[in-house]
Amino acid sequence: MSQSSAPRFPETLDKFPPHFLEQLIESSPDIVIAVDRSGAIVFYNDGAEKNLGYTAAEILGRPVTELYPTLAEARRVMEAMRSEHWGGPGKVKSFETVFTDRWGQLLPVAISGSILYDNAGLEIGSIGFAKDLRDIRRTDRLATLGEVAVAVCHEINNPLEVILNQIELLDSYVRDTASDERAVVEEDRIEAVRREVGKIQAIINRLVVMARGGAYGTREYHGGTQMTDLAPRSANRPRRTLTGLRVLVVDDDLGVCQSVRDLLAEEGCDVITANGGLEALKLLDRTTVDVVVSDVVMPDLDGYDLFMEVKRRGCTPVLLMTGYYYDRDHVIKRSRLEGLEGVLFKKPVDPERLKAMIRELCQRPVPQAAGS
Repeated sequence: MSQSSAPRFPETLDKFPPHFLEQLIESSPDIVIAVDRSGAIVFYNDGAEKNLGYTAAEILGRPVTELYPTLAEARRVMEAMRSEHWGGPGKVKSFETVFTDRWGQLLPVAISGSILYDNAGLEIGSIGFAKDLRDIRRTDRLATLGEVAVAVCHEINNPLEVILNQIELLDSYVRDTASDERAVVEEDRIEAVRREVGKIQAIINRLVVMARGGAYGTREYHGGTQMTDLAPRSANRPRRTLTGLRVLVVDDDLGVCQSVRDLLAEEGCDVITANGGLEALKLLDRTTVDVVVSDVVMPDLDGYDLFMEVKRRGCTPVLLMTGYYYDRDHVIKRSRLEGLEGVLFKKPVDPERLKAMIRELCQRPVPQAAGS
């Protein structure tokens, strides 16, 4: 719009047509009520009608105390308006109270209002704008429930990772020790457990999607790529591909540490574990490793802090594991900006994917599967 065609407005409010502001207030979706010095309602807008149910004809002239659940609550609002604690004296800002609608339902509101005075400084009434807090509180509750859902899912996924890692070890044991006929039976049982764990994980992921509004926080810098962490296992997959590697596994969940340790040890790795970032750094002060495999969320150091400290000490590759493609504190994003290459999204992680990532970070060649 050009400057010449732009709308022009009066420089001061007193130059508006007398009915202009009244029409604006009248059409506001918020509750706007004015009372005279005796407390009788003298102005009641459309927003008040829609929120409280009373028509202007029904409520004008009646005591404003009828809109409060108790006389004490009405007095509490007027006392706040006369105090210095809520923006006054003589006014309040976002003071929370409760109205009662015509059907007796309580309506939580936040009031901003002022006492009105005449030219002689005498009090002639007051006017207040009240905002319905129900939608705001509902949104807050949903956000809180979302945070709880994510936390619960994280707590469930840790034991699921232990279960899957132990299943992997059991599968390896069956293939090594059982007869062909017995191995077929036991492999079917193991795959049945994997399928059921996959169903649990699918439920968890749906909960997280709902809690986060359907979008994972890491997708913006992960290119939308999703990993299938419970993919079918190949009967001829490579074995003992990581022999001789020294691996530091870091997780504040002891069960996860131990299960990942056992899984990698089965592949020929020399594995040490740390139950947190600070403990990991103490171990790195005493020994060297080929790769660090760490959780993202830990109580002492998060994955970013640990990665940066390992990077400062040398060129040891780091593989970070997180859950649900969701990275609330942008640990993965910040780490990638600093050069992190190894990321596993979604716990429980696929053991084959974990081993493949370690092999890639340590520049180990991909061995041929048996029978190829």
